[in-house]
Amino acid sequence: MMIVHKVFGNMRPLVCVLWMFLFALLSSHTESVAVMSVDLGSEWVKVAIVKPGVPMEIVLNKESRRKTPAAIALKENERLFGENALGMAVKNPKVTFRYFQDLLGKRLDNPQVQAFEARFPEYHLVKDERRETVLFKLSEDLTYSPEELLGMVLNYSRSLAEDFAEQPVKDVVITVPAFFNQAERRAVLQAAQLSGLKVLQLINDNTAVALNYGVFRRKDINATAQNVMFYDMGTRSTICTIVTYQTIKTKDSGTQPQLQIRGVGFDRTLGGLEIDLRLRDHLAKLFNEQKKSKKDVRENQRAMNKLLKEANRVKTILSANNDHMAQIEGLMDDIDFKAKVTRQELEDLCADLFNRVSAPVQQALASAEMKMEEIDQVILVGGATRVPKVQEFLLKVVGKEELSKNINADEAAAMGAVYQAAALSKAFKVKPFIVRDAAIFPIQVEFTREVEEENHSKSLKHNKRILFQRLAPYPQRKVITFNRYTDDFAFSINYGDLSYLGPEDLKVFGSLNLTTVKLNGVGESFQKRSDYESKGIKAHFNMDESGLLTLDRVEAVFETVADEKPELESTLTKLGNTISSLFGGGSSVSETKENVTDSVQEEDEVPTEPTKEEEQESADPADKQQDKENNKEKGTSATNEKEEGKKEEEKAEPQEGKEKEEAGKEETSAKAPEVDDKKPTAPKKQKLVDDIGVEQILNDIPDFIEEELKKAAKKLQDLTERDLNKHEREKAANSLEAFIFETQDKLDQAEFKKVSTTEQREEISTKLSQVSTWLEDEGYAATTKELKDKLSELKKLCKTLFFKVEERRKWPDRLAALDSLLNHSSIFLKSARMIPEDDQIFTDVELGTLEKLISDTWTWKNETLAEQAKLSPTEKPVLLSKDIEIKIGALDREVQYLLNKAKFSKPKPKKKNNATKPENAEKNATESEEKIIPPTEESTQENASNPEPVKEPPVAEEKTEIPELGGSEADATSQKPSEKPDESHKTEL
Repeated sequence: MMIVHKVFGNMRPLVCVLWMFLFALLSSHTESVAVMSVDLGSEWVKVAIVKPGVPMEIVLNKESRRKTPAAIALKENERLFGENALGMAVKNPKVTFRYFQDLLGKRLDNPQVQAFEARFPEYHLVKDERRETVLFKLSEDLTYSPEELLGMVLNYSRSLAEDFAEQPVKDVVITVPAFFNQAERRAVLQAAQLSGLKVLQLINDNTAVALNYGVFRRKDINATAQNVMFYDMGTRSTICTIVTYQTIKTKDSGTQPQLQIRGVGFDRTLGGLEIDLRLRDHLAKLFNEQKKSKKDVRENQRAMNKLLKEANRVKTILSANNDHMAQIEGLMDDIDFKAKVTRQELEDLCADLFNRVSAPVQQALASAEMKMEEIDQVILVGGATRVPKVQEFLLKVVGKEELSKNINADEAAAMGAVYQAAALSKAFKVKPFIVRDAAIFPIQVEFTREVEEENHSKSLKHNKRILFQRLAPYPQRKVITFNRYTDDFAFSINYGDLSYLGPEDLKVFGSLNLTTVKLNGVGESFQKRSDYESKGIKAHFNMDESGLLTLDRVEAVFETVADEKPELESTLTKLGNTISSLFGGGSSVSETKENVTDSVQEEDEVPTEPTKEEEQESADPADKQQDKENNKEKGTSATNEKEEGKKEEEKAEPQEGKEKEEAGKEETSAKAPEVDDKKPTAPKKQKLVDDIGVEQILNDIPDFIEEELKKAAKKLQDLTERDLNKHEREKAANSLEAFIFETQDKLDQAEFKKVSTTEQREEISTKLSQVSTWLEDEGYAATTKELKDKLSELKKLCKTLFFKVEERRKWPDRLAALDSLLNHSSIFLKSARMIPEDDQIFTDVELGTLEKLISDTWTWKNETLAEQAKLSPTEKPVLLSKDIEIKIGALDREVQYLLNKAKFSKPKPKKKNNATKPENAEKNATESEEKIIPPTEESTQENASNPEPVKEPPVAEEKTEIPELGGSEADATSQKPSEKPDESHKTEL
């Protein structure tokens, strides 16, 4: 016990240090624990937030609305967002940017960029010479990329979230369309980087909707698979998703619900915007037919933006009505426009669009390899699904009785994304919900090698290996092994078979080549390890939670026979290994198991014995067909790292398993000496790994280089600072103007006139008029500092006047509180002195101190009131509210001290009076002594073995009661020092 005490006793300082470190760590993490999500739509942006005490809430914007227009206006001296930017779109459409998400990750010659330019001719698009992407040109020296504009919108969304959370917010989950390719996803991440946000994940908007649906129906999910189709028609595109919900067993958290994306179909250009544009053109045609103006309204961009806004309004109303009147005041040249539009006309205009409603459904079913009968329900998402004709066509294709509308079509994606943000954040603990997203586009690795033909000539053969198949789940890691390369080489990462996309979609998709990877140092590694057995060049790939593919590293792996001499480990090495094992240190490379893929084997020379291919050719055709189906299921693609890890151990390192078996046999032979010990043991294998240099060249859309990122970030930061300075100046100007108006009004009020002279009021009024005139004439050019200085000057001039008025307002309440406390304290003192001397719990010093304090307070109050009564109301008062509060505090503390002492004091026991005894008592005592029978020996021994405690007669407890006080002091013992006494007695001046 002494040793244990010494050990743990010596650890106390270390424990204290650890607790201090833990506290500091927790403090650093609790400064900002809120997380947010941003649902990036083409027309609207929805922001949701999770913070302590606020679970999953949609953030309201400055207009107290739950969604904000995805628009930004860049004027000369200010930026406008949301509704203000939409208002600017009508006045100055050239500086108001909308629907620019379509331009992310696309070159200038992309068909979608050309369509954007045709729909919105007010924008001047130019080419980024280095990246060959799109730039918005505002002037000769000022251009903005779509990434920079999106960064501004994200930064504005962050400001809304911070105002709502009342704390900084940095962590975010951003929704993107499921059909975004690698270049488009990288563009969103770069925009978030420019805005200073930390992206926890880019989540597909259809996955976010499915997650929101499953989270709120967790109890309905069981082991039976439920197939749900989500049909999302938004402003710009349409996505149909088939999701399977069911519970699965996990190693860490038991049985948990899971959603798996089974099939996806989409149409990039089918959405509400296309309907708006067609209705806009129809309204423009009606205006031209009225011949109220000689000009063509299509050539006036301001008028066309007015028509687009009206078309959106009319479309919304026609979803619930058969006809509506479109009208715009002053559409062009002060000419009003008014025309009747029916729902039938709108449906005729968009007949070809409605015929495309079924295509995403068929694509989703085909990719999931499912039939419509297997779908349990179809749920509508997105604002454009409210169009009746869309629902009519959708009902025909799905063959259901009705379409489900049991989720919030506008906010489902934002709410699902913020749930994922909370799950990814370390600050929150949420119930697990497993999400298995799917990569829509397959990705493959391509490489070329030399092969020798039968005539001994050499030729190049191009090989392809699927890395991620279509709808492969992610996040996931893969490894591809190149076994026959001994020198530096290169390979390419490209998209796989995209034949399921239409020709127009392929043009919009962009480059099919992702990255060219050049490896350096392969030859040097093989020369250095010439005595070792090569196990190939392993390329490690990772598709993360955001659906982005990265090449983590490339390694050259070798094997050799390990030296059987045991190495003597030093004490320090053993200690280091122990610490590593305790705190989760990594294992050696040879012991590490990853989810590896099938090795990409190069073809060897044709051997003398028939190869597998030849055997397959000579096999029965039915067997061939069966083999093809099996190969199709298994695929020649790279498999998961876990499976390859097992294969690699069996194939590349077979000796290790044998060695373990032999070790087990040797242990058995030690117990049974008659077993044959002459079997040769397999040599131990040691794995060595060399890192290979990697040079990656992007072939689709180049990323921003470091210099460009810094320049763009500085540009956005300057705009943000300019906005903040402008807001600060406007706030200072508003404060100055409000102070002038309020003070001028106060000078006419009776209470201000009472405490000021005519000269004083005239002086203040004159100064207010001067500053007001200056603000009207020169205030527009004044700096923030000048405005604040003017306000400080006026406040200093009016300080004495406001002080006298404020003091007189406080006197009645403060004096009433003092009177009440004095009265209660006097009653308490009187009651305390009436306690009998034997039961007294207060000392004479304590009661005398209270009595003196009461007397001094009465005297101070009476003298101060008398002195104040002699003064004129315009003079500075001598009766100050802060002095009254000090007196109240001092008296209250003294009373509370005595009350607490009475509350916790113990009653004094009564003294027994044994001086005289009555004669009867003595006589009874003598008789009882005579009647006592002496104990026998047995009873003595028995009592000795079982002694009983001597019981004393009970003493009656007595409590000293304090007389109850009136008012709020009825229970004096329970009153706290901070509580104010009853203000039943007031003193009027």
